[in-house]
Amino acid sequence: MFKKGVITDEISQDFKIAVDLALKYKLDGVEIRSVWEKSPHELKKEDIARIQEILSDTNLKVCGISAPFFKCNIDDQKEIDEHIEILKKSMELANILGTKYVRGFTFWKSGDFDKDLDKIVSKFEKPVELLKKENIILALEFDPSVYASNAKKLVKVIEKINSPYVKGLWDPGNDIYDPDGETPYPDGYEIIKKLMVHMHLKDAVKQDDGKITGVPIGDGQVDYAGQFKALINDGYDGYVVLETHYRPKHDIDDELMALPKGSAFSYLGYEATEECLIKWQELLDKL
Repeated sequence: MFKKGVITDEISQDFKIAVDLALKYKLDGVEIRSVWEKSPHELKKEDIARIQEILSDTNLKVCGISAPFFKCNIDDQKEIDEHIEILKKSMELANILGTKYVRGFTFWKSGDFDKDLDKIVSKFEKPVELLKKENIILALEFDPSVYASNAKKLVKVIEKINSPYVKGLWDPGNDIYDPDGETPYPDGYEIIKKLMVHMHLKDAVKQDDGKITGVPIGDGQVDYAGQFKALINDGYDGYVVLETHYRPKHDIDDELMALPKGSAFSYLGYEATEECLIKWQELLDKL
């Protein structure tokens, strides 16, 4: 059976508040994306010590570091160099907190995916060296804002990189936002499952006019009943991590959706995430 987790800034910027909610719903782990208004690579020694102290009397594990790695311009070497430093600091944090996964992406989309595929892959040569040295796995995620916008494209990138240190992060909810219209389950899942080491969980609805709205888990267009059954049948024993991306009373703006961070992103996240945790368990109870 898979393990359950949550990205803490989908609840609050206050790590203790997020941990308490995770404990209330008997989760197994927490994932770090922004804490106390800081991204993972911005956390100081004292911040990391506070995280360790808060977790010390719980059974929660840190299951991943949701870094914004390679959400940058593929043609800007200065930005790429800055993101290599982000990766280094995120790997250091991962090792301190006891997780082997750092999340990454495939650059802001600025051209044709197939034409730029070799260029995308070439930029991972240095990261792979660093990942091997630190024994960390980069879990690449697809996203509508980057070159790999679905499972099919992401698998092409990962297979071309061809490293045991670069694997796939499966987020079926992201497929609702895919410009190519990939169906999350079963289509996207069947493509990525052989390379999948980590999973995020969100739901959304795409209207006829193209507008997409985040909704509670189970209320959207992802077949989560089928997806969870498949995870169990396939023996997936990694983490499934709630990345709510839905808020009651307001929509998260596009800029925050692309680079989630801080109090503006976490606003009303506690209520939304608690609602999703309840609905998630209800879905599992029906299997």
